[in-house]
Amino acid sequence: MSAVSEQSRGRARSGRRPGDSGTREAIRAAARAQFAEQGFDRTSMRSVALQAGVDPTLVSHFFGSKQKLFAEVMQLPFDPSAVIPRILEGDPAAIGTRLATFVLTVLQTPEGYARLTGLVRAAASEDAAAEVVRERVTREILAPLAAGLGSDRPELRGSLAASQVVGMVMARHVVKVEPLASLPAEQVVALIGPTLQRYLTAPLP
Repeated sequence: MSAVSEQSRGRARSGRRPGDSGTREAIRAAARAQFAEQGFDRTSMRSVALQAGVDPTLVSHFFGSKQKLFAEVMQLPFDPSAVIPRILEGDPAAIGTRLATFVLTVLQTPEGYARLTGLVRAAASEDAAAEVVRERVTREILAPLAAGLGSDRPELRGSLAASQVVGMVMARHVVKVEPLASLPAEQVVALIGPTLQRYLTAPLP
């Protein structure tokens, strides 16, 4: 076999996957896994391309920059517009418990765990990732929850609730601070639910 044929076969193995949609999804899946497991800093466009089995230039072609790739693939593992009404249903005096239960339930699923811990881990080291967390956790979920309750200063209340949720994810699942990391989920709900309730509904100083 000629050297030219060998080179052609090598390019075929490492180049574009058949179809743009398949290539995009392979890149998304690889990026999502690496951001969740390694964080923003340790994930590179080249490492994503290697895991996806595509040429590195395709990652830039489809997504532009690492920041844009992160923003696209690290979406919340649920639709806020569907979740907020569900959490608001029922007794307002128990919304802290319902919110805590929802967060802990999401973290018990593989996809939810990967997405939420990936967002929090990346936000600790990258401004673009931190902006994604602020936008999606505070502005899209927690501030609207406070507003839906009729509470005053919903943006402040949302940011306070976010500090509890993000801090819990960081301590329990990223840093793995004991004994918090090993507590049963229902016990974590019982511990943080009252704090979330206070942030969302109690009078502010």
